[in-house]
Parts: sequence; C-alpha cells; structure tokens
Amino acid sequence: MQNAIEVENLKKCYANFSLNNVSFTVPENCITGFIGANGAGKSTTIKSILRLIRTQSGSIRFWGMDFDKHEQELKDRIGVVLDDGSFYDHLTMAQMKGILAPAYSTWNDNAFKSNMEFFSLNPKQKIATLSKGMRAKYALAIALSHDADLLIMDEPTSGLDPIVRREFMDIIRDFMKKDGKSVLFSTHIVSDLERVADMLLLIDKGNIVLQEEKDILLDSHKLIKGKNAELTAENRKLFLSLNETEYGFEGITKSVEQIKRACPSAIVERTTIEDIMFAYVGGKKE
Repeated sequence: MQNAIEVENLKKCYANFSLNNVSFTVPENCITGFIGANGAGKSTTIKSILRLIRTQSGSIRFWGMDFDKHEQELKDRIGVVLDDGSFYDHLTMAQMKGILAPAYSTWNDNAFKSNMEFFSLNPKQKIATLSKGMRAKYALAIALSHDADLLIMDEPTSGLDPIVRREFMDIIRDFMKKDGKSVLFSTHIVSDLERVADMLLLIDKGNIVLQEEKDILLDSHKLIKGKNAELTAENRKLFLSLNETEYGFEGITKSVEQIKRACPSAIVERTTIEDIMFAYVGGKKE
C-alpha cells in the first residue's frame, strides 16, 4: 500500500511548545484520525506539513514526492479544510472562490457550483455572515472542486452541532468511495472518528504516542472492572490507567488475559477511542 503522506523527524520549536521529531504515515485509501487534546500539537503538525509554518528540521513527502520539487502537482491533489477557514471575511464566497481557483490547474467550476448547491450555500453571501458550520461546508466545497486525492482537515467539526457533524462525516465517507483517496482528519472530538476512521494517530505534548488501525486498537484494549481486593502491586502495572474507589476499580489495559487470571471476578468491557486516548495521555493510576 502506498502512503499519501510520509513525515519523518519533524521538529518545530516555540518558546513553550515543540514538535519532537514527529514521524508518521498516512496510508492511501485510508481515513486517518489525528487525535489528541487541545494544544497537543495537531494544528502545528498540519500547518508544518502544509508549509504554512517553517520547521527546524524534518522530511515531508506526498506520494513519495517532495513538495518543493512538485508544488503544482501536489497542490492540485491536496484539499485543505482548516478550523479558521483562512478566508477574507469582507468578500463573498464567489469572490473568495475567484481568488482561490487560479491556484489549481485542475479547478472545476461546475463541480464548485454543484458542491455549493449540495451544501445549500449562496455564493453571493459574505463570508463574515457565515456560521461556523457554513464556513466548514464552504471550505469543503473548495477542497472538493479541484479533484483532490487527499483531504487534510484540521478540526473541521469543532464547534458544530451533532447533526452538522454527522453530515460532515457522511461527506467524507462519500469522498472515500473513489479509489486512491485519503484523509488526514485532525480532531479532539474523538467520537466523530468512531464511524469513519480506519487508522488512528495519537499525539501528546508534541510526541506521537501511537499509530494503529482503529479496529485493532479497540480490540486490543479493554475496560476492566473489578474488586479492589484482587489488585496487587504487580497487576496494577498492567493497566494504562486505573481508578480505584471504595466500590471497586476500573481501568484500561492491553494485558487482558493476564489481568483476567490475576482478577478472576473482573468484568471485561469494550472500550472507546476516547477511553484509550485518555489512558495514554491523561489517565492516572490512583
């Protein structure tokens, strides 16, 4: 399987934050959910790979190609949806399109009109008057109007109501029906990824914590509930996160069989992406 994105040893330093030699891949024909808490480094990583900010070091390749050597070809193949939109508020959507369209040699005006109609957007409406959901739909309409093979999306559903978020997920699934398409979807709303993600990439404090197929990750991690009396110093070490109260304990683990042997009365339950994320980056053993 070819990779749509390959990032190796990406480093970006600020006064109070840094990306620490970040390395990961985004496989082709795959929706990769890029998760982490606010401030974990998702936006900095995405802006770095899009060359919107300058990095200290690192290698970034799209379909094996260097962006600087294949700028126009890669720009045509990449659709971008950013949280802030990066649009001029004083312009109408039609005027903003007029500025953006010439940047793409593959721009399709008929596709743009179709996308605007599909999203029920009026091209004469000023961007300043758009709701957050309408801005996100407009950004997606732009991204889907130049035959992009890769969508890079930074918190596109942040602040949207559940109905609009579900519509957004359905559009992404439709986009993926064509062969050779890929998505890198950054979000802290991990429930959005339960339905659509194939791969999960977790970042915390500028470090990549894990990259794994979603189904494998959910199958390999379990929520365990049991009696405090069955916990020992040794089996406590088998938990990624562990919470104990006077009524018993519950925790997330990958060592399911070992804990079942050590805690025979324990109950094993399916966990969620949010539970796993918290266990790796915010969980604590109490």
